[in-house]
Amino acid sequence: MRVLVTGHRGYIGTRLVPLLLDRDHDVVGLDTDIFGACTFTGELADVPNLNVDVRDVQADNLSGFDAVIHLAGLSNDPLGDYRPELTDQINHQASARLAGLAKEVGIARFLFASSCSNYGAAGDDFLDETARFNPVTPYGESKVAVEKAVSALASDRFSPTFLRASTAYGMSPRIRFDLVVNNLTAWAFTTGQVYLKSDGTPWRPLVHVEDIARAYIAALEAPREDVHNEGFNVGSTTENYQIRDVAEIVKAVVPNCEIEFADDAGPDKRCYRVDCDRIARRLHGFKPQWTVRRGIEELYEAYVRVGLTLEDFEGVRFKRIAHVKQLIADGELNGDLRWKSAKVA
Repeated sequence: MRVLVTGHRGYIGTRLVPLLLDRDHDVVGLDTDIFGACTFTGELADVPNLNVDVRDVQADNLSGFDAVIHLAGLSNDPLGDYRPELTDQINHQASARLAGLAKEVGIARFLFASSCSNYGAAGDDFLDETARFNPVTPYGESKVAVEKAVSALASDRFSPTFLRASTAYGMSPRIRFDLVVNNLTAWAFTTGQVYLKSDGTPWRPLVHVEDIARAYIAALEAPREDVHNEGFNVGSTTENYQIRDVAEIVKAVVPNCEIEFADDAGPDKRCYRVDCDRIARRLHGFKPQWTVRRGIEELYEAYVRVGLTLEDFEGVRFKRIAHVKQLIADGELNGDLRWKSAKVA
């Protein structure tokens, strides 16, 4: 297929694009590359890029594609909380508009990067795709709003699919250190402390970034009737963990470290466990390859190889919200997160 991947230079996109190319798909990206200075290790796949803000996409940008994989957006809670109105504009309104344009120009498949954070504060019960949404952040609210808006566009000629990813972890050229497994492993490696900012009791479903990418490919290539206007929890039911259990695995993998709690560590209202049996039953091309322990081992080896420092992952280069604020302070980005001068694609 000829596939447009929005946000292809982000955390998931830089793992997804090479896998799409390996499957002989014709890939074009769409990304303004706000985090262009944030490559941690490795190379980004060289594919054509539409240097267009997702809010500014026009119908002619979408001409000739068979499918859109829509990853672009503000990708974590600190960014989402920074200016909630921007989160709504970028994550919700622009996404719904993009889907409408895709339908208008005749694109048959639209895969949306949704999230298990839709379930929000949900307690200890396992949640399948029929569970009630209860988002507790602007980020989660935006994902719920897009699912509602885009689902209403489904038709005989336009087939949306919603991939509700568990909390991601694992290596990527554009690694995110705000993600819990990546973050705990980085703290352990650089300081000798597995540093917990909550009391460790919340449940969280966890999935490797490469397995998320494989889920997109499985959904893209699946028979239409298996994925049409459906949501899928992305991950494995066995890979739900309490954060304190993740900390214990980090301690077992990273030498000479101990678990430490922040002085203000308390309960995290984001607590949920998800049932991923539907994706296992329905998408036969999706076979998760990773466990949290294997992912921590991968991260530790990469941190050793690169020589990660505390300043790296807590500083402005790799911390998404700090990086954005620095670009604004330096006069490179406007307050609405558009470049002040044109960037070369």
